[in-house]
Amino acid sequence: MNDRDDRMELDGHVEESLPGTLFRVRTKTGQLVLATLSGKLRQNHIMVLPGDVVTVEVSPYDTSRGRITWRR
Repeated sequence: MNDRDDRMELDGHVEESLPGTLFRVRTKTGQLVLATLSGKLRQNHIMVLPGDVVTVEVSPYDTSRGRITWRR
């Protein structure tokens, strides 16, 4: 787990799957985030489908892009 102070973790659900392992994620705050898969999810071939509940790591400087770090 990465304990960086400049990252925010948001919960949400995947709305759309896009080409190139990109996903549109709607967070619980109603914000839309364009997210890609983290390295561990890619390495372990974790499938992420529309409707899945995920945790997204975003930067406070650009909250419209992020990285999916966990799928529930």
